[in-house]
Amino acid sequence: MKTATAIEVRDLRKTYQVRDGGSWRGKTREITALDGISFTVPSGEIAGFIGPNGAGKSTAIKILSGILRPTSGIVRVGNLVPWENRIAHVARIGVVFGQRTQLWWDLSVAEGLALLRDIYSVEPERFKRNRDRLAEALDLNGIMDQSVRQLSLGQRMRAEIAAALIHDPDVVILDEPTIGLDAPSKLAVRAFVRDLRRERGTTVLLTTHDMHDIEALADRVIVIGHGRILADSPFEALQATTLSERILEADFTGPPPELFLPDGAVETERGTRSVTITFDPQRLPAPALVAHLSTFPDLGDLRIGRPAIEEIITRFYADHAS
Repeated sequence: MKTATAIEVRDLRKTYQVRDGGSWRGKTREITALDGISFTVPSGEIAGFIGPNGAGKSTAIKILSGILRPTSGIVRVGNLVPWENRIAHVARIGVVFGQRTQLWWDLSVAEGLALLRDIYSVEPERFKRNRDRLAEALDLNGIMDQSVRQLSLGQRMRAEIAAALIHDPDVVILDEPTIGLDAPSKLAVRAFVRDLRRERGTTVLLTTHDMHDIEALADRVIVIGHGRILADSPFEALQATTLSERILEADFTGPPPELFLPDGAVETERGTRSVTITFDPQRLPAPALVAHLSTFPDLGDLRIGRPAIEEIITRFYADHAS
């Protein structure tokens, strides 16, 4: 049964004891992977969970999945404690690890899904309905009889998503679901995740290094770094507080003239017939910059946009590096 809060994490800590020098005789020291993180994900939300390598994402995902036990803290996924109620927990979640498989290499996709039907005790009628729906939505009908080892990466990832959803989980954890995929496959996976939330109200926790996945899917972004939560907000709020600059691209019918830009604007790139300008709308409103540029001859099209999402996230990581 779905609850109003699908995922609750409170003061979650995970530490490891490691030996210096890799020798069993060496002194041990404590490594803190998670340093008291807290967040909740309401039912039906798609939450992005991002951070640089070594930030603690994988540790948190393993705890939420029931693979790891934390050092301390409270975790509930659908009101179950993952590591205490493993059997009931895994029956209600779906997990896709982009670099690991839950299907069997030597079985066909159809056989792998049938095996998961038995593992999850999915009723035959419900299994057939889910299998047919997922095969249609994820374009799997043409590969159902192929062994998993014969699939391309894009085909395998779509099959992995079907495997994670064959038992109707309330919560889905997607860990790098589009890693290594080509552009059409990425678009297909993103469209499917959106449809899954819209049609079934499924809660999704998405961790990825592809910021276009976050931009396309996430209602909000939870940023983790050094084992701590650095931000928890809609992406637009993170964008506004981290990198408020705008980008203006100006095309000219001839070589661009010297623009003599006012304070608050900087020319960042110049082509044979175009100029790219970065400006701060708090210091220089866009209409004022456009009015300034309109005084120059041979001005053609103007386009105003935001910096690329990768640049925004990179700036945020840099601001919180220490």
